[in-house]
Amino acid sequence: MRSTVLVGDDEKNIRRTLRMVLEGEDYEVEEAGSAEEALARIVDGAVDLVILDVRLPAMSGLDALEKICALDPELPVLMISGHASVAEAVRAVQSGATDFFEKPLDRDRVLVRVRNALKTRELEREVSRLRAGIERRHEMIGESPVMKQLEKAIDKVAPTRGRVLISGESGTGKELVARAVHRRSPRCEGPFIKVNCAAIPAELIESELFGYERGAFTGAQSRRKGMFELADGGTLFLDEIGDMSSNAQAKVLRALQSGEINRVGSEKPIAVDVRVIAATNKDLERAISAGEFREDLFFRLNVVPLRTPSLRERREDIPRLAASFLEAFCAENGLRPKPVDPEVLERLGQKPWPGNVRELKNVVERMAILSGERITVDDLPAEGKLSRMSAEAPVEAAEPELADPVFDDGRRLTLREYRDRAERRYVEATLDEAEGNVSKAAAILGVERTNLHKKMRALGIHRDK
Repeated sequence: MRSTVLVGDDEKNIRRTLRMVLEGEDYEVEEAGSAEEALARIVDGAVDLVILDVRLPAMSGLDALEKICALDPELPVLMISGHASVAEAVRAVQSGATDFFEKPLDRDRVLVRVRNALKTRELEREVSRLRAGIERRHEMIGESPVMKQLEKAIDKVAPTRGRVLISGESGTGKELVARAVHRRSPRCEGPFIKVNCAAIPAELIESELFGYERGAFTGAQSRRKGMFELADGGTLFLDEIGDMSSNAQAKVLRALQSGEINRVGSEKPIAVDVRVIAATNKDLERAISAGEFREDLFFRLNVVPLRTPSLRERREDIPRLAASFLEAFCAENGLRPKPVDPEVLERLGQKPWPGNVRELKNVVERMAILSGERITVDDLPAEGKLSRMSAEAPVEAAEPELADPVFDDGRRLTLREYRDRAERRYVEATLDEAEGNVSKAAAILGVERTNLHKKMRALGIHRDK
């Protein structure tokens, strides 16, 4: 579309000259002989850029500039003058003018500044669109009582410096809660750095968190900042904190106690101002009893505990969540919005959702890809085609069929052996259902793909995909 430029000047010859120059470059041009007329044109019509004289009869161009910036702060305004003072030029820029130049007007200079101003505005709009898309992706959705309670807790803790420990099943949106705390805090302009403690090998976690000096170990070609330094002035989100090695736990505890970190290979402490938010799907108190997690670190992290509810606890949010996921997926992939049959939402509301919101999102995206112009019950994936159930009947997750807890030689299994045997059969059955696809099986089980790989290795399960 052609951009529209409004020229506001009381000199008719100046308006005519600018019209000829701009129309020659395929711009739409509107004219105004006074500041009042220019303001009326901006209010009434779509204007992409304004060229405004500083000195106009009645209301001055500088006074009009302030009103324009109040009406539309993003509208670029180029101020022009034949005899402006330095003070007027400074005031114009301070009041929000995009640029300032003097008469007589030079054709090439005018066109360059108009192009630059319009390009800058378009880039700012694109940044705003991308930022809005990111914010929508990280938006917490839900009006259920448990979600309203969680929102209230976030509003209370966010403005403080208190550390937060988020617990909840896998796929319930613990990262969304962490981002909400950061976004509503005084640190919102600072960085939000996420570390998945389960995805980083134990031998690398220390260098990832605290950085390293050149030559600290083989392959350390240059100095590198760690996540604590990168999060300075902002928030560090330690996801899956329960999977962190004991050595790394000790280093994190020291950093939380002192507010300082040491890069690997350096004795010099570095002060960092970081708010730590941790999350886990494990029972850390049980892990403490088993000697797998430090009690002192737990107390440091668990200043304000928050719990993300499972999808089973907030079934009334499923229609809203499904609609949001569907809208976002269609927009991202250039698809037309697709209506959803009410029976589809009814069936989705009956599903046990062991993978929680993450599993629901995967199901909705799958239906969006495979469906026609609207989504019907025929588009529900095999594991989502549920029979009608009465509202009173609770939906329970299917229990895996377990073998007799006795070996062939008659020896009774230990509790750990029995659990491992049950887990192995359940994981293998899920992998078969997912046709060997580990990512799909992880979504069904409601765990991270990396965690499922670890579990498979521990259970001796080998799959190619």
